Amino acid sequence: MNLITLLLRSSWKIVALAVFVGLLSGASTAGLIVTINAQVNYFSLTAILIWSFIGLVFLKFFTNIISKFLLINLAEKAIFELRLILSERILAAPLFHLERLGNHRILATLTNDIISVSYIVYAIPTLCIEIAVVVSCLFYLFWLSPTVFLIIVIFLLLGIFSYKQVAGKAISFLTLARYQEDRLFNHFRSLIEGTKELKIHQQRRQNFILKELKETAQLYRRKNVVGMTIFATAASWGNILFFVVVGLVLFILPNLQVISTYILSGYALTILYLISPLEYIMSAIPSFSKATVALGNIDSLKLSLLNHFRESNLISCGAADNFCQRLELLSVTHTYHQEQEDIAFTLGPIDLTFSDGEIVFIVGGNGSGKSTLVKLITGLYIPETGNIYLNNKLVTIENQEWFRQHFSVVFSDFYLFDNFWNLGKVITDEQMYDYLVKLHLNKKVQVKNGVLSTTSLSQGQRKRLALLTAYLEDRPIYVFDEWASDQDPVFKKIFYTQLLPELKKKGKTVIVVTHDEQYFYLSEKIVKLDYGKIEDVFTWCS
Repeated sequence: MNLITLLLRSSWKIVALAVFVGLLSGASTAGLIVTINAQVNYFSLTAILIWSFIGLVFLKFFTNIISKFLLINLAEKAIFELRLILSERILAAPLFHLERLGNHRILATLTNDIISVSYIVYAIPTLCIEIAVVVSCLFYLFWLSPTVFLIIVIFLLLGIFSYKQVAGKAISFLTLARYQEDRLFNHFRSLIEGTKELKIHQQRRQNFILKELKETAQLYRRKNVVGMTIFATAASWGNILFFVVVGLVLFILPNLQVISTYILSGYALTILYLISPLEYIMSAIPSFSKATVALGNIDSLKLSLLNHFRESNLISCGAADNFCQRLELLSVTHTYHQEQEDIAFTLGPIDLTFSDGEIVFIVGGNGSGKSTLVKLITGLYIPETGNIYLNNKLVTIENQEWFRQHFSVVFSDFYLFDNFWNLGKVITDEQMYDYLVKLHLNKKVQVKNGVLSTTSLSQGQRKRLALLTAYLEDRPIYVFDEWASDQDPVFKKIFYTQLLPELKKKGKTVIVVTHDEQYFYLSEKIVKLDYGKIEDVFTWCS
């Protein structure tokens, strides 16, 4: 997707208004030139010329501010919308494709690339015009008088310094925007590292996008608009100062001494055109180059997210069943292609059946396909062949979102959210405290208004908090991918002998990836994988 095309398509009214105001600003500049030339050529100081000059100065001042304000809003709107579009498309993309891209590439696109692209909004409309203005002005100044040219350049540098002093007041607003940007990057971290959890839970995903990420992005946008508008106002003030200087030279100095009107008018008019374009070009050229590269990266990523695979709609899906009578995998396969290698790992064909009130252990060595099987079972991977049925209903692309809503999962590489706002149900702090007591975490973690006091715990304790989320979701199928591997022996025993049987009594289907042979007797059946194949399905006999 081309960013400029997106801007014209979604914000063409703002673009049109900015162009109109910009033309009006240019017309006011032309009017000032006409007024100045009239005074220089005729030496007839009249009230009409004076008031025309003053009026055009104010018109230039306000139209310049309005034009810059519109462009700033347009740029910030582009960043805001592009972030949300990319976030939604990341969640819509197949998990295996996101894994191939890598978190670092996605995060870089969401942060640095989007910021760099914003400069294109400023550069494309004006850069070509500004270059032409500067080149013509430089030739003209040298042709008029190299000596006077050097003096004027020194004065213009002093004007730039005063402009920067005034513009420094915008720093406070940009500092606030930077704080919001830190929060926004934290949400991006949640978005990337918590992709699986967000895919599994529709309500959490919707609230995460619409409330947490969007609200922070809006705050960031507003602070930036205020700060950048102050910068634009400072730039306009600098322009006014130059007009004042030119006015003093034209209307005061001719009464004090004889000055060549030819050189005077030429330099006065050229200065007005030179300072702003030169400053803009010097700051825009490196940023323009970076933004062009960034736009290519964003286009490439978005095309792959959008066209590589089609997935079900993110916004809505059918209501999930509150039970799992039967989950079947029939001749299911999935092939994982490793980058920079000519080999591929194939899981399957897999034939398995899970029932309500049943505990099933999945075992096997490293690389046997356990985690891949978990992603197939939970709907994060799409079977290349074979079918999956839930309660005798075939799982397809169209109802895959519905299928995922039946699972509460703690992955081996889980992501832990610091709040419980997005679970789609009302949960009191008292309920969460009861679970914290049950998980032996009540002395380390407190919950206030659905927010955890800390997630900076040991890996085993963090996994217990992830289990707390699974409890609160209360879905018909629970999947634990090597959950007990980081637990101490005491709590590992509690997990197997107390927590899992409690879920079974509630009629939940419980699927556990484990290596803990001493607890195999607690399962109804054990599925052993070896190099992507089911080696055996058996019941443990001590």
